[in-house]
Amino acid sequence: MLKIKNINTYYGQVHALKNVSIHLARGEIVTLIGANGAGKTTVLNSISAVTPVRNGEILFNTSPAHSLSPDRVVGMGISQVPEGRQVFKPLTVEDNLELGAYLRIRKREGRGVIRQSLEEVYTLFPRLKERRKQLAGTLSGGEQQMLAIGRALMAQPLLLLLDEPSMGLAPLVVQEIFTVLKNLRSEKGTTILLVEQNAKAALKMADRGYVLETGKVILEGLASELLENKEVQRAYLGKEKKEIWER
Repeated sequence: MLKIKNINTYYGQVHALKNVSIHLARGEIVTLIGANGAGKTTVLNSISAVTPVRNGEILFNTSPAHSLSPDRVVGMGISQVPEGRQVFKPLTVEDNLELGAYLRIRKREGRGVIRQSLEEVYTLFPRLKERRKQLAGTLSGGEQQMLAIGRALMAQPLLLLLDEPSMGLAPLVVQEIFTVLKNLRSEKGTTILLVEQNAKAALKMADRGYVLETGKVILEGLASELLENKEVQRAYLGKEKKEIWER
C-alpha cells in the first residue's frame, strides 16, 4: 500500500531524514520507534506533505504522493493524528469532527452520509457523543485525543498515521485508545503507521517495526523479533514490567 523509497527531508539546512525507506502492506500495523529527535514525526509529516521531502519517492497504492499538497494527500486516503492532538479548541466536538470530513463535504457527499460517519465515530468513542456540543478546549486530554482520532477517521482514511497517541494520558485511557486502534484494523481493515513513546506497547500491537536513529533506519523486522532484540530492549524498552494492556 505505502512504499517510501530513499526519502530525504530537511528543516532548513538540517538534514532530518537520510535515505529512509519503509513500506506498509494493506491492513498492517507498523510502528516507528527511536529516541526523541530520531526522525519519527518527520517520517509522518513527510508522508502527509506537512514537511515536504527534498528527494526520494513516496508511493501510495502505486501513485506518487511525494509531490502533492497536504489536502491532496488526504484525498488519496491518508489521514494524520498529530502529536499534541491539535484540536480546534474554540469549536464544539461535533464541529471538529465535521472539519475532518471537509474534503468529502466539498465533493458534495450527502449530509446523511456524513452523519453516518459521525455516528460511527460516536460508536467508537461514546464520550464524544455525550460531549458533542461541548467546546473541544474543555475536554480532558484523553477526550481530546479521542477527538483527534475521530476527526482523522471522518476523512475515511485507508492509512492512518498516529503520532504519540498515548502521550500524557492515564493508563486506562491509553488502553481504551489502543483497543480502538486494534479494532479499526480487524473490523475495517485500516492500515496504521504508529509513532509511540511506549515502544513496548507499540511493538505488542504492531505486526512490524522500524528503529530510527538520527534520521536513519538502523533496524527493521517483525515486532515480535524487535521485542526480543537485546539492543532494542536496552535502548528503548527499559526494564521488564507488566503493562496495563497485558492484564
